[in-house]
This record gives sequence, C-alpha cells and structure tokens, in this order.
Amino acid sequence: MPWSVAFMVVMIVMITAIAKTARHRNHHMLSGSQAAPQEVTHAQEEIRQLKERVQVLERVITENHHSLDLDREIARLRDR
Repeated sequence: MPWSVAFMVVMIVMITAIAKTARHRNHHMLSGSQAAPQEVTHAQEEIRQLKERVQVLERVITENHHSLDLDREIARLRDR
C-alpha cells in the first residue's frame, strides 16, 4: 500500500474519532448541565442583536450606495 493512501486512511480515522469525541462532549455538556434562565435570556438577546447586525451588513454590502450613504451607514452603526 503506498504511503499516501496509508496516510489518508490514518487521517480519515483520526478526523472521525475527533468528530465523534467532540459530538459526544457537546451532547454530554448540553444534557448534563442546564444554563440559568438569566444566561439563556442574555444569550438569546445577544443572538438577536448579532442577527440584526448581520442583516445591516448584508444590506450595506449588497446595495449600491454612494460613498456618502455608506459613510453615514457606518457612522450610524458605530454609534450603536
């Protein structure tokens, strides 16, 4: 068996093992400990804010603004 094939097989096995370990760890962490309701609320609020920012950035990038409009939009985002 050529070395490159053996190397690829070893890498595939290692990646699979790492993925299974990570999946198991994440599942164990999620089922084993419940976050405080206050933390969940805070995390949900942060996610909502990040989604809003992504929407604004997508709009800024995809629309054809003149440079002045773009400067105003960036300044408005900084003020948040």
